[in-house]
Amino acid sequence: MKRIILASKSVDRNWILKQAGISFKVIRTNIDENQFKETITNPVDLVKKLASVKANSAKNKLVKQKMEGIIIAADTIVELNGEIIGKAKDEAEAFNILKKLTGKSHNLITGLAITETNNSKLITDHDITSVEFLPLTDEEIYDYIKTNEWKGRAGAYSIRDKASLFIYRIVGSSSNVIGLPMHKLYLVLKDHFNLNLFHI
Repeated sequence: MKRIILASKSVDRNWILKQAGISFKVIRTNIDENQFKETITNPVDLVKKLASVKANSAKNKLVKQKMEGIIIAADTIVELNGEIIGKAKDEAEAFNILKKLTGKSHNLITGLAITETNNSKLITDHDITSVEFLPLTDEEIYDYIKTNEWKGRAGAYSIRDKASLFIYRIVGSSSNVIGLPMHKLYLVLKDHFNLNLFHI
């Protein structure tokens, strides 16, 4: 059986793979995302590039450790009217992000990159989901910020938790909003790596 490696420290991606009953090992990667954000302005190109860099970084670690496996990496951003929104650095930035999103539709864009330690193949894909928030008052935004769910999340919210209370509409994959488009993952692994997730 092929070993699955998740190249991500995201608690949400970890959670969704566990929910699907998939066994995996986590390898954390530390890359400077800002260097790519400064030069790549297209949101789809950006998330696919970041996912690819994470996948290759994890692959290099595994090769050095002489470990084999299929590596899954992903990166997620929010796009609102052409503006790329990532993770909030602090509560003030989280408030400003949520204030921008309140009562509006935005795109949740995830880039996916999958590779394997014993060959040079690197397959990338992406998914886009439209999310619409209810109109929120400043007080409601502050109440949400107090939950600390915004930390480490693109767009400063988590659909898995309290944010579900103010998400009015989702058009597209809900797993993509969590941070890993499972249908895309399934198809890439099946079509390009001969791995059926029903069999692991």
